[in-house]
Amino acid sequence: MDPNLQLMLYLIPTIVGLLLVLPFGRSLVTPFAESYPSLGTERGRVFFGLILTCIAGAAVSFQTLWISSKISEGGNFCSADTVFSCDDVIGNAEYNVDPIFGLPWGGIGAATFCILLYLVYSSSKEPNASWVPLHLRLGVLITFSGFFVIALLVYYEFQMEKICQYCTTAHLANIGAFIGFLRLMRMDDTKEWNDA
Repeated sequence: MDPNLQLMLYLIPTIVGLLLVLPFGRSLVTPFAESYPSLGTERGRVFFGLILTCIAGAAVSFQTLWISSKISEGGNFCSADTVFSCDDVIGNAEYNVDPIFGLPWGGIGAATFCILLYLVYSSSKEPNASWVPLHLRLGVLITFSGFFVIALLVYYEFQMEKICQYCTTAHLANIGAFIGFLRLMRMDDTKEWNDA
């Protein structure tokens, strides 16, 4: 399968999830609200968009982990002679691991998005449980911390003069997850939360 086509399998759900967590996302789900009543509420729509974003973020992170494993075995996945080359970025042994523990960034991203998915999915199933505010605050904290990692990885890309499309999709998923968790945290204990 073409790597750019495969990228769309991650990028499209990430963008849709991001749009759903934004305030104007209501207009996107209006045609589906009758069939799926939870999408008709602000809380339900943001939860759905956030879950979709976290699933896409985990999937693309697992893909980057797989790409780094394939490259370490001597294979290629998406090498290119242009500025967009995930092989050059993910395959760079110096930059492809975190500087403290030496863990691959794809594995860290996959684990992080799985934790975020647990936080949001469990909260969506029991939205009035006493632990939901803690889950939402943890989600905001984790995704906010992700901005520092994103800044470091973008710095690495500037150093290499290459851009990894898969990494950028994971970064976009983190941004969408931050917005979603922040909106849900602010919505908790308001009329919008209780109208669901």
